[in-house]
Amino acid sequence: MEFVDSSVVEQIEMKMIRPSQFAIRDKFQRSHLDCETLVNSIREHGLLQPILIRPLEHGFEIVAGHRRFQACRTLRWRFIPCKIRELSDKQAYEIQLTENIQRKSMDPIEEAEAFRRYIIDFGWGGVSELARKIGKSEEYVSHHMQLLKLPDEIKHKIMDNSLKVSQAIEIVQVPHDKQQRIVSEVVNNNLTVRQIRELKMALKEEETFNKIIASANDESRSSAIAKKASLTLKITLARVDNLINEVHTTIEPDQRAEIINFLMGIRLKIHSLIDESIRFKNKKPGS
Repeated sequence: MEFVDSSVVEQIEMKMIRPSQFAIRDKFQRSHLDCETLVNSIREHGLLQPILIRPLEHGFEIVAGHRRFQACRTLRWRFIPCKIRELSDKQAYEIQLTENIQRKSMDPIEEAEAFRRYIIDFGWGGVSELARKIGKSEEYVSHHMQLLKLPDEIKHKIMDNSLKVSQAIEIVQVPHDKQQRIVSEVVNNNLTVRQIRELKMALKEEETFNKIIASANDESRSSAIAKKASLTLKITLARVDNLINEVHTTIEPDQRAEIINFLMGIRLKIHSLIDESIRFKNKKPGS
């Protein structure tokens, strides 16, 4: 169905207009320089685009144009050009959210909070509906909302651009006691997503080693070493399998056979060593 704009453009007295009750952002302030630039532009050229408002009981509410409204208030305007449109709370929120996303005026955590309010607090729709309304993918919306699971100190690193969204997403599912350790590595070394995944795998392996060491307190030292040896070989086998998969995806078919045969030979030797370590581990002391 074709959209029909039924809005009306009129000069409205500024004292009759109030900020949105569903403001996407808690603060509409920009840097002093940005605000001053907007004020000077409006002083010289006038307001080139009316603000969007909707009628409510006892006045009007801003839907889009909070910064322009504040700039005109700084200039002590009595009236301001407005586009007036009948809108529901949900429609007004969607317009504000879309405008802020298009202007890239929100950091990822602010976006995530806005998505959470739309879906959970207000119950206006699910991830797919919101994604369609704001012109983003469902993955974009769901990934941003996952960021809200992170502790505040990590959220602040996202807000100040020390940590990218793609990097932060990899950290969400990491146990809380290890998140700060990974974040420090990511920030200090600017790790890629692939490097973060490798780091997570290394931490998992370390955790497995630690569990084995803890469980070995009541066992003989040789049994604990045997378990560690067996685990190390299994980890090595998994890494060789990853190399074989990498060869299949990165090496040309005519160059693939020789290196595959080489890796398969290593794989057979590791299997044999794993069998030996299992036999040693199950061997009774003194036998």
